Amino acid sequence: MAEPAAAAWKHRPEGGTRASLGLIVAIARYGGRWLARLCLYPITAYFLLVRGPERRASRAWLARVHGRPAGVLAVARHIHCFAATILDRLFLLGGRLDRFDIRVHGLAPLEALLDEGRGALLFGSHLGSFDALRVLSKRRPGLQVRIVLDKGHNPVLTSIFDSLDPELARGVIDGAQPGAAIALEIQHALQEGALVALLVDRAQAHEDTASVPFLAAPARLPLTPWRLAAVLQAPVLLCFGLYRGGNRYDLHFEPFLDPRVEGVPARGERAAWLQRQVAAYAARLEHYARLAPLNWFNFYDFWSEQTDETPTDRAPAPGDPVLRDGGAAVRRG
Repeated sequence: MAEPAAAAWKHRPEGGTRASLGLIVAIARYGGRWLARLCLYPITAYFLLVRGPERRASRAWLARVHGRPAGVLAVARHIHCFAATILDRLFLLGGRLDRFDIRVHGLAPLEALLDEGRGALLFGSHLGSFDALRVLSKRRPGLQVRIVLDKGHNPVLTSIFDSLDPELARGVIDGAQPGAAIALEIQHALQEGALVALLVDRAQAHEDTASVPFLAAPARLPLTPWRLAAVLQAPVLLCFGLYRGGNRYDLHFEPFLDPRVEGVPARGERAAWLQRQVAAYAARLEHYARLAPLNWFNFYDFWSEQTDETPTDRAPAPGDPVLRDGGAAVRRG
């Protein structure tokens, strides 16, 4: 199988040097959010002028979601939204939640699980910002949130964000490990009643996928997260942190799947079950993407390199890549 576009885009260089990123951090820390937001304009100009693949991907996405060609101003707004969420992570991870208007929707089912002492899988995407989850720490002090991500991806930004929240960094489950090791860490975290956050919209190289409808065209989405949910009998909630401009975020939770309650089909029927879960997730992803199109942060051709693969009903194998870019939005927005 050819390397998926998502995996190829992962190897794109970071947008900025350590020195330039450090300068922005210093401006944010000492000048405040309003001054740091002025930096968003040259950053947007840089991506428009220099980062051709991202610019073209933005234009293609906006044309698809709106059903009409996208001009340079629309692309600039898209890139500006992306940069704004990355900047806000400096404040969210730094504990400055007081600077934001974060409106939480659908929290009751998640709180019910936590009250029962059960852990849960939070499935997100590269749509908006997962960092709005930080608001949960104010509602439930002591709540464990473990994030799956490849620590080697975007190393400069990752080191900066780790320094802002060392406790969160210590709890990261490294997605660069073998699949079996990741699954065991996730299982242990769930047994401790933690929330385990993964981003499930990007397929990695050599990862099994299902092809499902997304914005009127087939897109490949990974199967590994859904296999994990089935094997670990873990409840799944969807989470979307949509940036609404200014200082406002809308954090949406949706109960999606509880294998312990609903059951998982026998092995011979598992493939069809996996296909249904991925298709249902894609429908919800499309719903929120249409609500906030500028929050789409997959800057590559999401629909490229389709295959005729169908899901198999096997469990995750030790060599499987388990969301190796799984926490990219947490670290990148």
